[in-house]
Formats: sequence, C-alpha cells, structure tokens
Amino acid sequence: MKIEELTETVTTIRRELHQIPEIGFDLPKTSAYVKKKLLEYGYEPCSVAQTGWIAVLEGKTTEAIAFRSDMDALEVVEETGMSFASQHAGRMHACGHDGHMALLLGFAKYLKSLPELKKTVVLIFQPAEEGPGGAKVIMESGILQKLNVNKIYGYHVYPDLPEGKIGLAAGPLMARNGEFNITLEGKSAHAGQPHLGNDAIVAAAHVVLAVQNILSRNLDPLEPAVVNIGTLQAGEVRNIVAGKAKLSGTIRSYDTATYLKIKERLAAICDGIKNITAVNCVLDITDFYPAVINDEKMIQLIMDSLDKETFQVIKPVMLAEDFSFYQEDMRGVFMFLGTGRSDKGWTYPLHSGRFNFDEKVLLKGIELYAHILKLENIL
Repeated sequence: MKIEELTETVTTIRRELHQIPEIGFDLPKTSAYVKKKLLEYGYEPCSVAQTGWIAVLEGKTTEAIAFRSDMDALEVVEETGMSFASQHAGRMHACGHDGHMALLLGFAKYLKSLPELKKTVVLIFQPAEEGPGGAKVIMESGILQKLNVNKIYGYHVYPDLPEGKIGLAAGPLMARNGEFNITLEGKSAHAGQPHLGNDAIVAAAHVVLAVQNILSRNLDPLEPAVVNIGTLQAGEVRNIVAGKAKLSGTIRSYDTATYLKIKERLAAICDGIKNITAVNCVLDITDFYPAVINDEKMIQLIMDSLDKETFQVIKPVMLAEDFSFYQEDMRGVFMFLGTGRSDKGWTYPLHSGRFNFDEKVLLKGIELYAHILKLENIL
C-alpha cells in the first residue's frame, strides 16, 4: 500500500472523531470508534486504562516497539465554524488528539499491507493525556512489559511549526509540571480598625512577590524553570480587612532537582508568611507529569537518515505531556508534527477554540513512522 492512498481514510477518521470529543477516561464513543476501526483492519484490540486499546501486530520475534496516540479532548468551546465541528457542547479536540488517533489508525491499516515484520509492533490508544494521566495507568498495568516493548514513539501536532515539518529535539523536549494552591487564613475586621484583624490580602501580596524571587534569586539562571501564579481570590467588600485569600499556580522545569528546589522554596515562603503576617498559610502541591526526555541516540539516528529540509531542530518547550511516563521505563522519542499554515489561518495555539489543520499533514507522520520501521530493522 502506498501511504498517499490513506488520504481519504485519515481525513474521514479525523473528522468523525472530531465531532465526538470526550474527556479524560470517560470516552465511550471514542473508544468504540477506535475499536471498530482496529477490528476492521484485522486486529484483536486489548482493553487498557478503562477506555484505551492496545493493538499488536506480531513479528518474527517477540521484541516489540510501540507507537502511541492519545484520545481525549478538552472542555473548550469550538469556534472553527467547520462542517465537522464538535457535536458535544463545550467540548472540542482543541489539542489535536483526533489527528493523533487518525494518524495511528492510518498507520495500523498501512502495517497490515506489509509482509511479515521482523519485530512486533504495538499500537497504543491512550485515554486521559490531558489529565490525570492515562500513560501512567498503562505503565502500571504491566501490559507493555509483558509485550516486551523496549522502545516507543509518539507525535503531537504543533501549529508553531510549518505544515509538514517534523520537530525534533535530543534530550529535554517538554517540562515536568505540577500545580499548587496556597490558602491564606487571616482574621476579618473593619477597615477602620485594621489592628483587630490579620489581612489575608497583604499576606497574599507578600506571597506573590516572594515567589518572583524563586526564579531570580534561588535557582541556577542556566536551568530553565517556570513558577506562575495564575489566580488570586480574596476579599468580600472594600471596607473589610480580608480574612481569606487563595492563590493557584503552576511549576515547570526540565530538571528534577530544580523542580524539587522550587517546591522547597514555596514551602519556606509559606512558613515565613505565617511568621511575618500572623496569617495561616497552607500550601498544597500536586505533581503531574515528569519531563519528556528524548533518547539522544534514537533522535540522532532519525536526523542522520532524513533530508535536512524535512525536519527542524527545536528548543524545548515548557508544555507538559504524559508520554514521559513511558520514557521512565523505556527508550523513547516524542516528536512534533508541524500544522502551521498562515494562508489558512491555522496558526491558533493548542487548546484554542479555533485550532485546526489540514488532515493531509497526517500522511507526513505516517511516512516517518514507515521510515522508522526501516531504522528499527522491523521491515
């Protein structure tokens, strides 16, 4: 089978999946659609992570290499105006996971047209990438270990790259991330009698300023990191000393030691706020995904084998991806597939209600996967 013959297949799949976006692990329609296609192509999919699927194409040996797609959508209102727009109000495939599934299903169909493979290929359709992390659930199930998977590949469509361009990075590509909440509990009082209260807003202001010092004074300036406070809620009326305040933010870094240092400094700030303001400060931190660290030898093999015009070496980004859970246990490569096209207005960022792309770009992804089959001595 020629890969260009899959144009109609991937276009139809992407548009049909785009109309039924679902959230997290709760993917009944999406899961049923993917299973139906895998059965149609001659696979016997195995259920994993509640609504995910594992499809296996056995080769001459049990050594296996995996290719992964995520499946879930976002709680975003679609604004594309396309004829195949979301039919689920307030939900949209605004991160391109519909394209990822179409790409991997197209690759699944292509694989069935090949002669017997030298190694086994495992296809992973994974729920809950946007949270709370379906990759971790799959890894903890042990199914990939039982299948002898020792390498894994994955894509993310990416509007910051020109359409069809492959984005590659050796080593760090995406950040480790976590979220934090800081709750400040003071004492209300009339503004005319401030000495009778403990002002949570003043304490919150101290927190905001102190957090800025983490990056500028507590961390190695050569180690990239983000500490961002995104919300601050406090106070009830203008003439009352606020008794409560709440801040929320995010932490991101490629380096584990740096990430842990940020957590340590946040805890120290909260302890200090209690002492200087008499306002109780409660810190709650939730760790999410590890950093995406690409195997340097695997990346170099790809770079050395491709025409330089087809790919771009990219800088790491402070976005996060649960593909990293696979990479904790096996060698892996995560790549960006460029979808940016200014003449069509397809430059809106991921998670935007206007994010869109041309399905033909998915064929570029399948072409590279087919090329990787040769690099990995699977054909």
